[in-house]
Amino acid sequence: MADTSARPLLEVKDAHVAYGTGVIALQGVSLHVRAGEAVALVGANGAGKTTLLKTIAGLLTPLRGEIWFDGRRIDEVEAPDRVALGIALVPEGRRLFSRLSVGDNLRLGTYRDRDQKRHEEMVERVFQLFPVLEQRVTQRAGTLSGGEGQMLSIARALVSRPRFLMLDEPSLGIMPRIVDSILDVLQTLHRKEGLTVLLVEQNVPAALAAAERGYVLQTGRIVAEGASQTLLESDLVRRAYLGM
Repeated sequence: MADTSARPLLEVKDAHVAYGTGVIALQGVSLHVRAGEAVALVGANGAGKTTLLKTIAGLLTPLRGEIWFDGRRIDEVEAPDRVALGIALVPEGRRLFSRLSVGDNLRLGTYRDRDQKRHEEMVERVFQLFPVLEQRVTQRAGTLSGGEGQMLSIARALVSRPRFLMLDEPSLGIMPRIVDSILDVLQTLHRKEGLTVLLVEQNVPAALAAAERGYVLQTGRIVAEGASQTLLESDLVRRAYLGM
């Protein structure tokens, strides 16, 4: 569980982000995630959830606002250096190197770390979490099923030993049974090993069930935040996302 009295591990302050076309994607977004906490970010398609994750990861630069990680301002830090700080993103659509094997994809997850023994230890760890990947280690990533591919995408992020893991729609296009298995693994990492998680998920009840707190994003703005159960019971979430 997170220490609610501690300084946030991640803090986004008044972030404004636009794409090259001039379209404003985020308008003054502020949120925080404490060390050891799992936080859900929910909202409709186009609300800006992926934009926010990319901005935290360093793939997009805010027009205005600040991003802080572990007490350090990082909004001008390059994306690879944010990985070195312990920030990892599991992107929407998995983004695997389809022609490379499962094992090679995992090796790319530790491209900055030359410690072979540590790499082998982390690969063994992700094989414990996702046993099917060990069975597929020499298989091309592009031949995996959707669920196996998502497991590989998460495993590739985990071998970098992140302190802060962001996941963008991990259930997209995957059978519910596999989604449950993946969420179980994430909850194990969070609850037993203290991994800090920011989860974007189209399945609002599942996302809030996996997190202590949540934020609701609409058209680039945070419109609600609070404890997961409180959000599930709110009129906003019930009407907009649960059809109630």
